[in-house]
Amino acid sequence: MPLKPLEHDRKYGELDQVLRAYLGQRADDTDEQRSAALTAYLRHTWHSRPWALAVAERQLRDLADNPPGRLRLRLGEYYAVPDVGLTGTELQEWFVRLADHIKQSVTDGDVPPPATPATHWEWQARFPELAQLLGGWFSQDMSDEFDDHEAALADYLATSAATLVARAVGEAHELLALGLDESRLGLATAELGMEVDPPADHGPEGWLVLLAQTLAAGPADAVDPADGPAEPQG
Repeated sequence: MPLKPLEHDRKYGELDQVLRAYLGQRADDTDEQRSAALTAYLRHTWHSRPWALAVAERQLRDLADNPPGRLRLRLGEYYAVPDVGLTGTELQEWFVRLADHIKQSVTDGDVPPPATPATHWEWQARFPELAQLLGGWFSQDMSDEFDDHEAALADYLATSAATLVARAVGEAHELLALGLDESRLGLATAELGMEVDPPADHGPEGWLVLLAQTLAAGPADAVDPADGPAEPQG
């Protein structure tokens, strides 16, 4: 039977994050040089969850030393490695190479400096709530569900916890703080799941500013605590 979630995470949870960082990227790490995907993983993890690096290194070595045998394959009790273009011995050697690079980074304190995300995984990992908003409310299906961008934002506000809205506001400001030009900012929002253009009278930057302002203001019918409770109707 397939692995249960808790068992999966204990054995492969952080390894899964490492390998997801390679989706759409080349697994071209060498003994001397890290790939763009691994550099992106290290950069984000060092600055968000540095303790997870040791877990990743151990899980990579464990999988390299104990690849699933025939029985585990037949029962489905194994981690399904995403296709990175490597198989068999090549894959096991690559796991060890990744573990060595992660160990070297931790041992030497070799921390990639903060930078603009370089891969799809890194964009999604760095701006998770903004990705949830843009990918969920501004996909290609937006016009089937909402009249316009304003209506989509209103729905997000009405259905999302205030703490998540606040997180989206912070992430929008962080994205703007990267100082990207309009073209690169448009690519960034696409990486975060946005599949429609901004409103006709806004470019990517102007719309993100408006988005952050709208979210920070809260729902149109929200009551300012300083004003006291709303008057009963009727």
